[in-house]
Amino acid sequence: MSKASHPLSETDSRIAAAMLASPRASWRTVGRVLGISERTVVRRAGPLFHDRTLRATAVRNPVWFPDLIPLALRIRCRPNQISAIAATLARRPDTIWVDILGGGDEICTILFLDGPDARNSLLLRDLPATPAVQSWTSHILLRVFPAAFDWSGGLLTEAELTSLRPELPAPATTAAAAHPSLQPLDHALITTLVEDGRASYADLARRADTTALTARRRLEALVGDQVLRLATEVDLARLGIRTEALLWITVAPGGLEETGRELSRHPQVRFASATTGTANLLVAVAAADLNALYHFLSDTIGALPHVSTIEVTPILSGVKRTGLVRPGSL
Repeated sequence: MSKASHPLSETDSRIAAAMLASPRASWRTVGRVLGISERTVVRRAGPLFHDRTLRATAVRNPVWFPDLIPLALRIRCRPNQISAIAATLARRPDTIWVDILGGGDEICTILFLDGPDARNSLLLRDLPATPAVQSWTSHILLRVFPAAFDWSGGLLTEAELTSLRPELPAPATTAAAAHPSLQPLDHALITTLVEDGRASYADLARRADTTALTARRRLEALVGDQVLRLATEVDLARLGIRTEALLWITVAPGGLEETGRELSRHPQVRFASATTGTANLLVAVAAADLNALYHFLSDTIGALPHVSTIEVTPILSGVKRTGLVRPGSL
């Protein structure tokens, strides 16, 4: 079994889950919550970040960046070219996710496109000019339900999760406060955090030409106002997750908000977004195995009153997640 697929030990898995739940948690906090010494956390977590088993980053919230167009693309490709197409997409700086789906002839990618010109260049020039691409459909992400970002693999108790997650100020809700102008300082912090979500406050301050205290305050405000989401990525197979799928769900319009929020809080849901297109809800599911996925579909999805149809597309390979290319995937 290769290193990339070898399961982590129980201790390493719980440390990884803590990093998923709270990407900037201190080693002392992680040790206290998990009941192990800080020295053990440092000794075990350091190598996991060093060899990129764990990868820390941040993702912008398009709501705060009106020029960004969040787009999900389903691309049909010639099977013998699908790996090359996926690799090309993964190298683009504007792709957030790149997954190979189904029978090995389809890719799903999520992009943050920098305005209409970038969107039109991709859809009207780049994709039509690629012979290996047979067809595609595009879906704008209308609303991403944030509860799914709390996903931690089901490896921690609710008490542990509560202890790990910092108390942040409530996000701005008034119309006047919804989209205040971001400062150059904020953009510098965001750029640094995308590169390394666990960058020290000293490093953040140096990159943004400010003080460590100011960097910390602005970071807490950016996260609290949901301008960006801190994230830790790990190959899910190493946590015992063997089955991933994208669900394209059609929900009655009046029940879309309720259904999206309910599903986003489910422990097996990693991502949930309202979209344009025939299906109006896109959900990414991570399950231990096929049996667990079956019960999620029958018991959880089946009990939702507003769902009319569902298409299940298994994920064969995740090439890029949360803006990070997976080690060994290219």
